[in-house]
Amino acid sequence: MKLAFLGLGVMGYPMAGHLARAGHDVTVYNRSGAKAEQWVAAHGGRSAATPAAAAAGAQIVMMCVGNDDDVRAVANGPSGALAGMAPGATLVDHTTASAEVAREVFAAAKAKGVSFLDAPVSGGQAGAENGKLTIMVGGEQAAYAGAESVLATYARAVTLMGGPGAGQLTKMVNQICIAGLVEGLSEGIHFAMRAGLDPLLVLDVISKGAAQSWQMENRGKTMVADKFDFGFAVDWMRKDLAICLAEARRNGAMLPVTAVVDQLYAHVQARGGGRWDTSSLVRLLNHPK
Repeated sequence: MKLAFLGLGVMGYPMAGHLARAGHDVTVYNRSGAKAEQWVAAHGGRSAATPAAAAAGAQIVMMCVGNDDDVRAVANGPSGALAGMAPGATLVDHTTASAEVAREVFAAAKAKGVSFLDAPVSGGQAGAENGKLTIMVGGEQAAYAGAESVLATYARAVTLMGGPGAGQLTKMVNQICIAGLVEGLSEGIHFAMRAGLDPLLVLDVISKGAAQSWQMENRGKTMVADKFDFGFAVDWMRKDLAICLAEARRNGAMLPVTAVVDQLYAHVQARGGGRWDTSSLVRLLNHPK
């Protein structure tokens, strides 16, 4: 298929690469043109100077950018994707953003005869590189059916969760759960150390029982080793939790643990840890000052 991918960050770069390796004709756009040229040198295809130019003639356009304002600019700005897309095409947004902006772009796309899917992902950089992301999708069934096989190129699971915004709401649930899990794991490791136990042996034992989690399996050892210079940055998590808390204020959900963890991440940022992995919460407990 003729495709476009807009945004070649740590997630978008490998995701677009999977599309090219699957044999699709891919045009890319990135705010930094040098990154787009680097991608073309590695994967073939073409780069374009604007989202509209990249999207011109594409059957499906994927985008993965930073936040709500980026989504609005790249999707619906004067030189945004919708300006270059033809009726009948589909725009898929992999950005973790608000349900509100998803519904905005859905309406703008529909007015132009273009389908829109909000499709945030979970799995991190490793999931993107290995083609093993989990994609939660909001939008109309017909648009989803037309895009599902393409999205599966870099995913182990692609699921339609409901109408416009449902993908973003599901990603909020994902981040709420992760926030609590990471804090619980941090407290457990901290407690084990203070109790004089071997924390690695503790993790090995309890990972075989009900306490097991992705965070424990993939972050436990590095948390014990006090290593955080990799992974999903605290700055990004705070952006996501702000979206969750704002939505909770709208829908009346109570998120007391999420609110506390958000403030703990603010303390990590104040220590200069904005780019540390989210598992760095344990450092606040082990080194309170």
